[in-house]
Amino acid sequence: MRVLMFGWEFPPHISGGLGTACYGLTKGLAHNGVEVSLVVPRAYGDEDQSLVRIVNASDFALDVRQSRFFNAQNQVSYIEVNSQLVPYIGLDDYYNIVNQIESGVFESQEVSTGKCRYKFSGGYGPNLMQDVEKYAMVAEEIAKSEQFDIIHAHDWLTYRAGIAAKAVSGKPLVVHIHATEYDRSGEKNRNDIVYNLEREGMMAADAVCAVSNLTRSIVIDKYGIPAEKVYTLHNAVEPNLRHGESARPLEDKIVTFLGRVTFQKGPEYFVETAKRVLEKDEHVRFVLAGDGDMMPRVIDRVVELGISDRFHFTGFLRGKDIDKMFGMSDVYVMPSISEPFGISPLEAMQSGVPVIISKQSGVSEVLQYAIKVDFWDIDAMADAIYGILHYPALAELFSEKGMEEANNLKWEDVAARLKNIYQTLLP
Repeated sequence: MRVLMFGWEFPPHISGGLGTACYGLTKGLAHNGVEVSLVVPRAYGDEDQSLVRIVNASDFALDVRQSRFFNAQNQVSYIEVNSQLVPYIGLDDYYNIVNQIESGVFESQEVSTGKCRYKFSGGYGPNLMQDVEKYAMVAEEIAKSEQFDIIHAHDWLTYRAGIAAKAVSGKPLVVHIHATEYDRSGEKNRNDIVYNLEREGMMAADAVCAVSNLTRSIVIDKYGIPAEKVYTLHNAVEPNLRHGESARPLEDKIVTFLGRVTFQKGPEYFVETAKRVLEKDEHVRFVLAGDGDMMPRVIDRVVELGISDRFHFTGFLRGKDIDKMFGMSDVYVMPSISEPFGISPLEAMQSGVPVIISKQSGVSEVLQYAIKVDFWDIDAMADAIYGILHYPALAELFSEKGMEEANNLKWEDVAARLKNIYQTLLP
């Protein structure tokens, strides 16, 4: 079985759990005898391709003389045709090619043949929506050149690419929901552009994979997707290659938050909880590892509460720095308001760190040895932190049992379930 998979990021170039999940899932599929070609907007050349083939969308040239290649959102503006006209292309082709080359849309071009390559940032910058549209165009060309049985698209950024590949190939499409717009922004602040792209992908798909029962319910209730084609496919975690010990710079206990500093992750509840804990025990340090749009607000609140001497901001961490942070941590806290799954608690557990997670997280569905509280209940969260820090037997229980539990959540098992879903779609 061959799968043409569309993603947006892949280790070591990641900004969150999406890239980590893609890595684990592709490796798991390989161990189940499934060949995966993973397309990303921009490949850097240092990705691990031992078990997956990486396809760089930036390498594909498009024939921009075909009108569908310049109908994406505001990519085309007309210019006056002048003496720079190049042979072998018509007037309509010319003003589109020249204008887009000059505006930086194309990285390289062969004007005489009308072939151009799109320049993808590979990230989440101000041209993200333009990149999403361009990615779909390139996906159509890639699908024409690849041999595959199934199309698999991860998150809303790639859904139009998956739809384009399905249209040109006729192959079944699976879309994977790692987060919804309701998780990211909440009910009142929903971005309708993103919501509509998500719904478009889910409606076009032959099967929808949600990372938790929580997410599956949102897909069915908020997007109107038929329940019979929505499957729950919990995430897993990579085998533990971490070293749980790190040199501790301080004697104080350390409580860690690791994730994007955004509405969805509930960092403000972490700050309020810290204040409650410090009222009982001043010998505790709180580390907020991550970055995001709420950072200024969080810093201001730390100062306002008078706990800045107990708080540390590390910025975004990756790789070995995450391992070092877990090695120094006594407790890991994930107070997410709406977390579709949440892989980082599993990584903390693998390092022997007791974890406290919100009940509003998908990962809570698969864990027994994690303390679960409502994200808004800062008193309960503070009590849980205090208990782990002051009762060694409790900390040891959650450390040992949690490590065992996390290590039993394997991507190979997740991929086996996914392969079964694939097989139901094949003739």
